[in-house]
Amino acid sequence: MISIGDALPAWRIDAVSPANMRRLAETLRDPNPIHLDPAAVAKLGLGDRVINQGPANLAYIVNMLHAAFPGAQLLQLDARFLANVFGGDAVEAGGRVTAIADGGTRISCDTWLNVDGRGPAVSAQAQLLLGTSP
Repeated sequence: MISIGDALPAWRIDAVSPANMRRLAETLRDPNPIHLDPAAVAKLGLGDRVINQGPANLAYIVNMLHAAFPGAQLLQLDARFLANVFGGDAVEAGGRVTAIADGGTRISCDTWLNVDGRGPAVSAQAQLLLGTSP
């Protein structure tokens, strides 16, 4: 039984991989050097490690939601990007149920992606429809 206020199980990556960032940049045809070259990041004054792509950070939250609600359909995800995630950072996606509607089939959640104890890199509100997997 799902209840308002329930915490969602955390979904964690111990070290965000710069090699995976490179592969994603190639897949997305994203030439932004901040995902590929630490020197480009340093030149911008943002540190000395490559920066993860925003879509990858959202994907960690989506993975957490799918693990918490297997077979659910993600209806909406409204996100705010609050901080960078760097190569080598540990990240943990989490969330909390904020509303339940339509006889328990529509779930709303506040979600977040925390990075290496520095706080949230992403904050998002999600809506899911349960029991709709093909």
